[in-house]
Amino acid sequence: MEHPLTLMAVHAHPDDEVLGTGGVLARAAAEGHRAVLVTCTNGEQGDDAGGLKPQDEGHDAEGVARVRLAELRESTSILGIEHVELLGYRDSGMVGWSTNEDPRAFANVPVEDAAARLAELMEKYRPDVVVTYDDNGNYGHPDHIQAHRIAVAAAESTGIPRKFYETAVPRSGIETMFEEAKKSGLDLGDELPDDFGTPDELITTVVDVSAHVQRKRKALEAHASQGENIFLLRIPDDVQARVFGFEAFVRRYSHVGAALPENDLFAGLRD
Repeated sequence: MEHPLTLMAVHAHPDDEVLGTGGVLARAAAEGHRAVLVTCTNGEQGDDAGGLKPQDEGHDAEGVARVRLAELRESTSILGIEHVELLGYRDSGMVGWSTNEDPRAFANVPVEDAAARLAELMEKYRPDVVVTYDDNGNYGHPDHIQAHRIAVAAAESTGIPRKFYETAVPRSGIETMFEEAKKSGLDLGDELPDDFGTPDELITTVVDVSAHVQRKRKALEAHASQGENIFLLRIPDDVQARVFGFEAFVRRYSHVGAALPENDLFAGLRD
């Protein structure tokens, strides 16, 4: 077998690991490579039992964290991710929430401090490839933006990753999914903003993970406490299969010869 490689994904919350990177992590593990997940927060600002939101009376942030971390363990087991590292920062909540002001919130931690901890993990695992969000956290979430910042800083300070990617949601694919959902009678709410998703021409890498669609679906289902927010579980099965079957990325850099476009995060690294 070719020499094992290491893929490290840096995510903000429990459940973020599934949609954009669940397939590439599962594929890496299935191929005998090392899949490493770093989850930066414990997800305290997720839904509590009964759908209670963080601003609702009775919402138990610490209890939510315990549940979500247990769900994360189940999800990563389903995906075959053997190496899970928790930075343990406090969930900042969505942009504009009062929880953004909590000095313990991940988004308020000095970048250099959190990046130093992540750098230690990069030294430990020596990832060939690192994946995280883009500089807007894909949709502006403060914790996603912070995860991007610390991943970039840690990669730069250590010089270890040979390739670095940002997750992407192809704009054309999102538009198709919404149209298909509407045809099926599923209400996904308001129309998509014009700037939602990644312009197709910016996407450098699309990976076929169709062999792992069922794993991704089951991993997403493992995050049952947040089911109200995971609308992809409510779209028709055939649309799910198409949405879950590919994962897209923008390559930030590569220190190895790998022509674009790519269909493999390990392109240029395999023996």
